[in-house]
Amino acid sequence: MKPTWKVKLWRYTIIGIVGFYLLLPLYSMLDFSTKPFAFFQKGRTLDAWKVIPSQPDLTIAVFRSLVTAAIVMFLILVLIVPTVVWVHLKLPKLKRLVELICLIPLAIPAIVIVVGIAPLYRWISINITESPISLALVYSMLILPYTYRALSAALDAADIHTLAEAARTLGASTTRMMAGVIMPTLRTGILNGSFIAIALVLGEFTISNLLNYKTFQVVIAQIGRTSGNVAVAVSLASIFFVLILLLAIPQKKRQKEVLDVDVA
Repeated sequence: MKPTWKVKLWRYTIIGIVGFYLLLPLYSMLDFSTKPFAFFQKGRTLDAWKVIPSQPDLTIAVFRSLVTAAIVMFLILVLIVPTVVWVHLKLPKLKRLVELICLIPLAIPAIVIVVGIAPLYRWISINITESPISLALVYSMLILPYTYRALSAALDAADIHTLAEAARTLGASTTRMMAGVIMPTLRTGILNGSFIAIALVLGEFTISNLLNYKTFQVVIAQIGRTSGNVAVAVSLASIFFVLILLLAIPQKKRQKEVLDVDVA
């Protein structure tokens, strides 16, 4: 049954309102970043965009943030995904408890988290490393609520019990079952968790600033103290950069992908 013109009109109206709501701040940022630096200048200028590559700490901050995001995504694959799958398969009675534990970071303010982890990171900075990459540990904790919900939704949408039993019947080991059967089924949930990880790492400011780490957002805030135009230009460029980065992550399965399960 095709939707009526009233339904189509309602859909387009909602899409238009949401699009306007999302694009208006981006346009405002672009408008502000192209304004002249001084009052005697007239017209639009790209000076704020031209000085972005010359910012001394910006490049290294972006590199560190991307490495941190990669570490967080690795921890998601190695620790969070197997734990969530194991709870759903073998320990379904603990689902509520695990979900409650994963939701705790949402209930704790960032300043409380900083007070709690400050001694730990003081020890890490003295004995191991002073690099902001070490923040991947706390970021992995902060992303738990979102990652768990994304993975849980993907698990609830797929009948992993039947898939696991079929893999076991064919003689697949636990590792083979996870890598060849369960993980492809959770592709959407894992990708959603990866998207959130990248967004959180590149957008987090409070914890890194209070712990005196020069992350991407902290560097932007420091640039904003001297030049608001440049800070806004960097923020807008980072939005486009993250968008391109997320679009570059493959979201579709390869064609003619064959599930090969060893039965030997």
